[in-house]
Amino acid sequence: MTFFLRHVRESFPDAFILMVYDGAPGHSPGVLHVPDHMMLVTLPPYSPELNPSEHIWDDMREKFFGNTVFNSMNAVRDQLCIAMNHYADHPETVRSITAFPWI
Repeated sequence: MTFFLRHVRESFPDAFILMVYDGAPGHSPGVLHVPDHMMLVTLPPYSPELNPSEHIWDDMREKFFGNTVFNSMNAVRDQLCIAMNHYADHPETVRSITAFPWI
């Protein structure tokens, strides 16, 4: 997660970034290094309806990881890269599964 935060910061160097994230233990500010000009806000526990990204993970598990046995963590990482590149190349898919009417 720290790597991701750094990547986002580098991608938007002139912006103040407010990032909303879940309360997973590995995501807590005490564990993470939060870059300057970035603020993290934690979602309330047990509130998947507030976290549209959960739908991306469900879709990814179904389409890219379903019934698959990997021989190594490198193979898992490679499959994750394939999935993430798919979503990056198909923003309409991301929009269709994360764009709740109230957002």
